Amino acid sequence: MAVDEALLESAIAGGPITLRWYRWAQPTLSLGYFQPADELNRRPEWNDLAKVRRLTGGGTILHHNEWTYSCVLPTDQTCIKHPYDLYDVIHQAICDWFRESVGIPLAMRGITRHASQEPTLCFLREDSHDVCYGSYKVLGSAQRRRKGALLQHGSLVLRQSAFAPELPGLCELANLPDLTETENQKLAMFVATTLGKPVIPSELSTEEQRLAGELVTTRYARCDQR
Repeated sequence: MAVDEALLESAIAGGPITLRWYRWAQPTLSLGYFQPADELNRRPEWNDLAKVRRLTGGGTILHHNEWTYSCVLPTDQTCIKHPYDLYDVIHQAICDWFRESVGIPLAMRGITRHASQEPTLCFLREDSHDVCYGSYKVLGSAQRRRKGALLQHGSLVLRQSAFAPELPGLCELANLPDLTETENQKLAMFVATTLGKPVIPSELSTEEQRLAGELVTTRYARCDQR
């Protein structure tokens, strides 16, 4: 989360469009920016999990048996006209890749339904931009805008987790084997090519590493602060 915010700050300073595609070292709950921290205390099986508050909104995401992405657009980007268009660009690219490469029919939900009290977990909420296999949400995203730059986070659930057994993953739903590392790299590259710029793999800059390290000990040290 700290790295993603550092990339957003780079974009504000004139850095490039950046797509980051990664997994978590241990099962972790990321709390939406506006969610009360006490929502993470509702389930005893979550007590010992690592927890962090995201910069982006939405519900809680369980980062386990899934892939997370972040996409950052600078203020002078031209690949979209409106921030919400980025949902469609990235989500449609993921739908297209699974259809063309794996033969799996994914589609965006197309309708938003609000509950009187939204569930804690993001994947139990229903937004028009959700990517679904049938009626099951397998990919959700959220955004944060700052000084004209844009950060979008998303999570692709591949397999069910024992910490949220009510959420089946794409592999169970579609009877797929686990995606290989090579397939994940191909998916990330396919998504990157839809953003309208040449794709150049790179590492974090020295300044991005410095800022991320600083943010880890300040903003991201506790879930009950923003």
